Amino acid sequence: MPSTRRDPYQTLFSFSQLLLNSGGLGPPNSRPKISYIEVEILDHRTGRPISIIDKVHPSSTVLDLKNRFHKACPGWYPSRTGLRIDPNGPFLPDSCVMETIAMSSLVSVYPTDLGRQVGWSAYFGPLLIYLVFYLRLSNVYDETVKSRRPLVVHLACFCHSLHYIKHLLETLFVHKLSDGYTPLGNLLKGCAFYWGFTAWLGYYINHPLYTPPYATLGEEETSQVPAPEERQRP
Repeated sequence: MPSTRRDPYQTLFSFSQLLLNSGGLGPPNSRPKISYIEVEILDHRTGRPISIIDKVHPSSTVLDLKNRFHKACPGWYPSRTGLRIDPNGPFLPDSCVMETIAMSSLVSVYPTDLGRQVGWSAYFGPLLIYLVFYLRLSNVYDETVKSRRPLVVHLACFCHSLHYIKHLLETLFVHKLSDGYTPLGNLLKGCAFYWGFTAWLGYYINHPLYTPPYATLGEEETSQVPAPEERQRP
């Protein structure tokens, strides 16, 4: 059978037609370029619109959106407002850029009142409270009672301070909790436990009359050893 030789120009034309029919080499699901975003803020319980923020720039952050929402609705403060894409989803961080969550020019978000927020600086309390008892400041203990503190008291202060310094550093640089804020109700419960327990612990360990357990145990063992005169009696 005679061999049929294909024309190279015809092969190139067929390949070009294949590329055109398949839509080219670009990404098929690329997002359209958005000039401005219209944000619809809906109630997370009823789904009814609360406010509409128009002309939001794609490079704006969630914090910028909260500020504009506060201007439109003064009752929603940025520091205590959480925004979510889904009513049951996670809260958007303040540093989140709008263009990363906008699939189109219309975005719907659901606000939640997080309650009154306070800074994490209040968690310095346990560290400072223990040092007040360790330094034996005035009006804490009876100044007439003075005694030499055993080594275990200094060791307890070192371990307690190291524990809370580590916890504070992790809170500031490792864990990201509510953008540096926490609800006031949670703070009051946490302070009631940690501050109260620290005050109870620091008062007794740093008391001038505090005696380590090993010292008491050593005195009991010594008292149980019979004197040399009693050993010699028949």
